[in-house]
Amino acid sequence: MCFSATASFGAGIVLTAIGVRSLKKVQHSSQVLFAAIPLLFAVQQCSEGILWLILPRPDLGYLQGGTTFFFLIFAQVIWPVYVPVSILLLEKQKTRRNFQRILVGIGLLVSGHLAYCLFHYEVHSKIDCYHINYIQLYPEKWRVLSGLLYGVVTILPALFSHIRRMWMLSVTVFISYAITALFYEDYLVSVWCFFASVISISVWVIMSEIKTMTRTQILENLQIKNASLKNKK
Repeated sequence: MCFSATASFGAGIVLTAIGVRSLKKVQHSSQVLFAAIPLLFAVQQCSEGILWLILPRPDLGYLQGGTTFFFLIFAQVIWPVYVPVSILLLEKQKTRRNFQRILVGIGLLVSGHLAYCLFHYEVHSKIDCYHINYIQLYPEKWRVLSGLLYGVVTILPALFSHIRRMWMLSVTVFISYAITALFYEDYLVSVWCFFASVISISVWVIMSEIKTMTRTQILENLQIKNASLKNKK
């Protein structure tokens, strides 16, 4: 969260609750990564809450760099790979899986590039106008392209999923990213996380549908099996 330590820790608690409920709907190991998205957001939000406490304290300055890096690793290195991989694992249709693999590959490139920049260029954070401003002196020539590709790998995978309500994830990510880019350009990394709770609710809704789909498929398979046994008799 981008407004205070209290807001960040509060969001972390809410996201943890949503994550636990999402994980309870898991029917297969392939669903775990996707269902755990709210929990990862919770960790990310709590790390920013800690940063809110550290930044005004010069005596805790030695913790600032590590906490800043921890938050940015989630925001810029983990998500570009985690999102497409978690959706790929849910995909059953061959053509869609092949397309999802391409998006995973792009995600790896984006993640690798941002990880390189994170560890090779100056990065620090400061409180500015009730937001945390993450100052990253990355090469300008790659900034726009990496930003566009970041959007591609966090928005498109859900649009090309066979799961009916998966589009909700793409829409919430796109709207949150667009609003943040338009109105909070200088605080994009931090303010975008304000929408993590909305994105996580969509994950919970999607997991509910996946659980229903799984039950329906099991029932259909049982009916087919029973019908086959009757025909043999």
